[in-house]
Amino acid sequence: MTIPGGCSTYGTHISSEAKTAFEEALKNLTGVSYSSIAVAEQVVAGKNYRFFCNAHKVIQNPTNYAAIVSVYKPLNGDATITECHSTAEKRS
Repeated sequence: MTIPGGCSTYGTHISSEAKTAFEEALKNLTGVSYSSIAVAEQVVAGKNYRFFCNAHKVIQNPTNYAAIVSVYKPLNGDATITECHSTAEKRS
C-alpha cells in the first residue's frame, strides 16, 4: 500500500520511467559520472526520486564513491537534479 506523499524504500529494480528521469536530469552534468544502483520514489505533483549511485569523478585525480542523487520529474517538463551528495558527507 502506498501512502500519498510517502517515500518508498530503496529497491534495486529501477523502472524505465525512473531510468529516463535519471538520464534526463544528468544529461548535461560534467565532471562526475553516476551509475544508479537503487532508487526510492515519492509521488508529489510529479515524482521525486532518490538514486543510490556509484559515482566516478572523471576530472583530475579520479576517485570512486557512493552518492545520493535526488531528481524531481514534474508532470510536464524535464527532470532536474535537486540534490547530490556523497554518502560520506556529514549532513545536518
